[in-house]
Amino acid sequence: MSLLPRDPAPSADVSEYFDLERGLLDREIFSDDGLYRQELRRVFAPSWLFLAHESQFRKPGDFFTTYMGEDPVLVTMGKDRRIRAFLNVCRHRGMRVCRADAGSAKAFTCSYHGWAYDTSGNLVNVPNGDDYPSDFASRDWGLAEVAQLDSYKGLLFATWNPEAPPLAEALGRMTWYMDAMLDRDPEGTEVVGGVHKWVLEGNWKLAAEQFASDWYHVNISHASALMVMSPTGKGPKQEIVQTPGRQYTDANGHGAGFPTHPKSRFDDRIVHRHYDYDQLRERLGKERVEGPMTTGHATVFPNFSYLPVNGSIRVWHPKGPGRMEVWAWTLVDKSMPDEVKNAQRLYNLRTFGPTGIFEQDDGENWSEVQATAHGFVSGGLTLNYQMGLGMETEDGVHPGTTGRLYSDGAARGFYTRWRDLMNTPAWHEKPRTEQRSTQERP
Repeated sequence: MSLLPRDPAPSADVSEYFDLERGLLDREIFSDDGLYRQELRRVFAPSWLFLAHESQFRKPGDFFTTYMGEDPVLVTMGKDRRIRAFLNVCRHRGMRVCRADAGSAKAFTCSYHGWAYDTSGNLVNVPNGDDYPSDFASRDWGLAEVAQLDSYKGLLFATWNPEAPPLAEALGRMTWYMDAMLDRDPEGTEVVGGVHKWVLEGNWKLAAEQFASDWYHVNISHASALMVMSPTGKGPKQEIVQTPGRQYTDANGHGAGFPTHPKSRFDDRIVHRHYDYDQLRERLGKERVEGPMTTGHATVFPNFSYLPVNGSIRVWHPKGPGRMEVWAWTLVDKSMPDEVKNAQRLYNLRTFGPTGIFEQDDGENWSEVQATAHGFVSGGLTLNYQMGLGMETEDGVHPGTTGRLYSDGAARGFYTRWRDLMNTPAWHEKPRTEQRSTQERP
């Protein structure tokens, strides 16, 4: 079916909200409802968004429900073993056709009036079908499918934008950094332990920008957690506090930060002993093994983030300007023995699960920042994003533009991409005649 969205809503010019050259940000972007609605139209609807991991679909009928922005989405494996994604909305009255989180089914029946759809999105049953007009055709009323769906090494992404560049192009050089987590094992990766979900009072961008750029907070916010993890119990080791490293800034808004000291890792010792680091250096190269593979943080714009050290992958689902829902998985190498996979899962829960010793620190920070954003005076403050300004360069070692580990560089790149998308009419805002001619092409 052709999706012809509503006429364009009024949109604000956000140029004044972010000054890249001076590294200044207007914090109103975290609390303004109009800007949030504009984000759904111009940031989330046109972008490639993470859906799930391929390992969640092992046989025909397997499904998983998620969101793209605030749009509910149903991801299925059809009888042909092809994975598809649809708007999880019945074409009759708009009810969700699947209200379960995940499972296996032969069909999806709306619990309102009984319209039923198969795993390929086709409308296969309409109660009282004889009462519809003679020109009613079931083939015209299947579930609304995403415009594009693709995967990168097990990670499934989709977009509503038929004009979006291919996923590989959208990821760009970020794949070099992603492979430090996704390509350790020739057999690939899988997720274990289900999906953990929790709600935070905080704008989704606070989490996404931190995972893109913020190593700065680690030794302050997580000092007590690092004390617990230290063999001496006396606090962060000096090489962690002063560790050298790099921060990657991508033109598409992605970002990653990582130490470059080979002793900087503090992952689970069982997992650490599992790896043959000489083999990994042959496979991934010394720069990745002693860089983004050991520990660090990353965001794929706009709202998918990951932590290589414990295999945490997560999505920051927006739920209004002041709230987000966090969904987190544990990612492991397929060839890991079961005891190592379980060690990775437990380590992830202890550190970055909903009650993890690091995750609680982050959640409190974001919620506190959000709380002060609602004040009349405090909500209008200009925020400083100047750390590392003008220090980014091509270092000849790590692909793309990188700067010092302690920097706001990737955050500036994140908000530059955000600003550009917010100021650019999306495909669905084109004149309807142009939309039709584009969408009717074979």
